[in-house]
Amino acid sequence: MADPKTPAPPAVDPAWRLAPAPGFSRPKGPVVLVVMDGVGIAPRDEGNAWHLARTPFLDELMRAPVHGALAAHGTAVGMPSDADMGNSEVGHNALGAGRVFDQGAKLVQNAVDDGSLVAGAAWGEVIAPCLTGGTLHLIGLWSDGNVHSNIQHVYALIDDAVAKGVHRIRLHPLLDGRDVPETSALDYVLPLEARFAELAARGVDVAVGSGGGRMITTMDRYEADWAIVERGWNAHVHGQGRGFPSASAAIGALREEKPGLVDQYLPPFVVVDADGAPVGRIEDGDAVVFFNFRGDRAIEITRAFEAPEGDFAPFERGRVPRVTFAGMMQYDGDLQLPARFLVTPPAIDRTLGEYLAKNGLRQLALSETQKFGHVTYFFNGNNSEPFDEALERYVEVPSDKVDFSERPWMKAAELTDRAIAELDAFHPDFVRINYPNGDMVGHTGQLLPAIISMEALDLCLARLVPAVLERGGVCVITADHGNCEQMFQRDKKGGFLAKTDGPGFQPLTSHTLNPVPCVIVGGGAGERFVWRDVPSPGISNLAATCLNLLGLEAPSDYRPSVIAAR
Repeated sequence: MADPKTPAPPAVDPAWRLAPAPGFSRPKGPVVLVVMDGVGIAPRDEGNAWHLARTPFLDELMRAPVHGALAAHGTAVGMPSDADMGNSEVGHNALGAGRVFDQGAKLVQNAVDDGSLVAGAAWGEVIAPCLTGGTLHLIGLWSDGNVHSNIQHVYALIDDAVAKGVHRIRLHPLLDGRDVPETSALDYVLPLEARFAELAARGVDVAVGSGGGRMITTMDRYEADWAIVERGWNAHVHGQGRGFPSASAAIGALREEKPGLVDQYLPPFVVVDADGAPVGRIEDGDAVVFFNFRGDRAIEITRAFEAPEGDFAPFERGRVPRVTFAGMMQYDGDLQLPARFLVTPPAIDRTLGEYLAKNGLRQLALSETQKFGHVTYFFNGNNSEPFDEALERYVEVPSDKVDFSERPWMKAAELTDRAIAELDAFHPDFVRINYPNGDMVGHTGQLLPAIISMEALDLCLARLVPAVLERGGVCVITADHGNCEQMFQRDKKGGFLAKTDGPGFQPLTSHTLNPVPCVIVGGGAGERFVWRDVPSPGISNLAATCLNLLGLEAPSDYRPSVIAAR
């Protein structure tokens, strides 16, 4: 007979109940999914920050009995092709969903190909005011990195707008240098200016209105630094900022003034006419499209445009133009941001987090600000809120507001401190923790800081993993995509590209196409369960793996677990 003082386990809706997994049992401690953001597997050469770093703990982990390599790019995470790098957004979607959903890049490209991008009601609402005197403004990341945006999608919008009679267009390009080579801005801006010159010759009033580097202008995320959004707002909306006759002139002058400054950090600029007046201010009656498809760096500028007067506190907006605003996609389904969007985002349902909540398991999610939304919003299938607040705890450690090459250790130590403390304070069954170092420092393109970032990560894992094992838990150590393991650009033969302006190799600031590691320790790894061969293993297989480690069978449509009971 059950002890009457022991509370009965919560009733589980039969539709959500997970069956016991044959051969597996729940460990005494938690199952901890450790995401080493931006740490892939690559040749051990002079461009591999992980290889060059002193990482004795990770090195030992990589010799554990249960380990393998997983795909984290291309079709394995819902991108259009295997030539497309993965990213943290789609990576955490895949980790949390246990299945592969078509992602923003693919969904928008499909909409371009089948014509639905410009055939929908939202696009019609956008161009309507521009047929009666309004200006069409297009704002977003101006590159073909296909992580946040793709210039071909924007050209499709411009072509359709012109064909339908829009006569005044202003583009506000945010310069990349992060998902593409770090000083490639002119490779994208000069063809744009040439294309605009052709349209101008046909009588269309087109110009670049304003712009700036993505890490300085407009594209903040997770409210890490609203000043970034404020700079963009002032440039795009008010036409406030340093003036130049063209975007290319701005890029050339800013580079000349500060040699070595890469595109993502170029200051904001405004394009002005011969009298010094801005040519692209956003006015009442205009239309604005933010053309990024990825949500994390689009939400804050969307809020700035859509929040009513008196209901926006992050910065003083000044004049708020009455415009028809749309996003390329809806960036936050919970908050309905934006209200109008051109392409429907993926509908990710029945995530690992939701199943665990429905089955009464306690969950802990931790990261510092830079990746906090990834272990919460993206992991939960693009949902901001917990599925069950009583069973879930979300912990954010504030990130430094500096160039991460200056603080390559980031907040890894503080994050580790908090994670270990929460193991005893909250007693979670499942933990997901993201260490951003390999990605955020890898994006700087600076090898030495990337090496230090990996050494800091190793020190923290050497504390976290034993703490989990001491409590009877299991650790799954993996990554969401590659980055810091390949810090130099390669030529077509596989060698490193030499710099054109001095000694050394050309930095690679983008993610990579490399597989990522997966190591499982604790819970009898190698004795009670082993790594098994599954078709095309990718990071989406880890949701089922974590469920098995919790003693539960995965839903039948989840990608199969990478472990098997002996």
